[in-house]
Amino acid sequence: MIKTNQLENKINIEQQVTAFQYLINLKNIPTENTNGIFQRYTYPIVTAAHVPLEWRFDFNPETNPYNLERIGFNATFNAGAIKWKDKYVLCVRVEGNDRKSFFAIAESPNGIDRFQFWDKPCVIPQIEGNPDTNVYDMRLTQHEDGWIYGVFCTERKDPNAPKTDTSSAIANAGIVRTKDLVNWERLPDLISNSGQQRNVVLHPEFVNGKYAVYTRPQDGFIDVGNGGGIGLGYIDAMENPVVTDEKIIFGKVYHTIYELKNGLGPAPIRTDKGWLHLAHGVRNTAAGLRYTLYLFMTDLHDLSKVTHVPGGHFMGPENEERVGDVSNVLFANGWIADTDGTVYIYYASSDTRMHVAVSTIDKLVDYVMHTPEDKFTSSASVQTIIAQIENNTKLL
Repeated sequence: MIKTNQLENKINIEQQVTAFQYLINLKNIPTENTNGIFQRYTYPIVTAAHVPLEWRFDFNPETNPYNLERIGFNATFNAGAIKWKDKYVLCVRVEGNDRKSFFAIAESPNGIDRFQFWDKPCVIPQIEGNPDTNVYDMRLTQHEDGWIYGVFCTERKDPNAPKTDTSSAIANAGIVRTKDLVNWERLPDLISNSGQQRNVVLHPEFVNGKYAVYTRPQDGFIDVGNGGGIGLGYIDAMENPVVTDEKIIFGKVYHTIYELKNGLGPAPIRTDKGWLHLAHGVRNTAAGLRYTLYLFMTDLHDLSKVTHVPGGHFMGPENEERVGDVSNVLFANGWIADTDGTVYIYYASSDTRMHVAVSTIDKLVDYVMHTPEDKFTSSASVQTIIAQIENNTKLL
């Protein structure tokens, strides 16, 4: 019987390895339909099935005679991104079946497929006396000071919540830095005047000798309260990350895609026309919250000055992207601007899987600068459409 089990296990493992190799080497295919702004791809680039087999299975027949999965993984999403040693690298939020998230590095040779995880997950040092309960959504920023910074959400139970309340939490921005994406130095958590801070992003350049950070202050873990919007503040030293002069530069607006809350995605991209920003906006619906992505631009010399805001969302969930653990959600906290002007936009759908969309700096800048702005009423939207129709009529 033991020999029979061992033979079955060997065959099973070989089949698993074959299927896994097929998955991670699958060539991605551009989708047929495109709006000209960006190109979606057919297959998700990182899923729970991409998690290495050796993370999931104990291959020792003595301790796992039935070849059962010992550690299960639920989702891979909300990845930071960076070009590193000519590879396209994602710092993926991996969520186990135990609901705990952690970070793991996956790399691709071309940015659109063949993503493979590195040997082991990232080891994030803990703050003595105040360990993270859960961590997620790391933004990677290659700063001009020479460090790669990772700013992520650290979540801990709310100590002021009643004992019967086992879901109330406090979220803040955790900060690490590295020179190799392997060894991470933990810095103190962000200190600000807000009760909660999520979706904090480090600007890649100094501003008057200071570190600039984009924030999203909130009163509560879920409820925005009096906070909300994309903020901008400054830090003198990352070893003592106290935010000063924080103010909202992009607030919420009634009956828009960002009426409930909004936050910056990855660090902005410098262009000749201004800083290009990718953000998420949230609105309420009868079916729950809907997250979409939008772009805007700020002045090259004054980060607080928003210069262009196209109306509506840039990307929204489509087809199977709508379905997942938290449905009807697109979220992005990583993109890569390549030296040839290509932009790889890494986005997650419904808190479940990672995708890529590809565009260029020129196309995104054109989109941001020349797409009509939201005039905030139905009547004004109709007039915007009519104006374009009439302009096109003159060309016929």
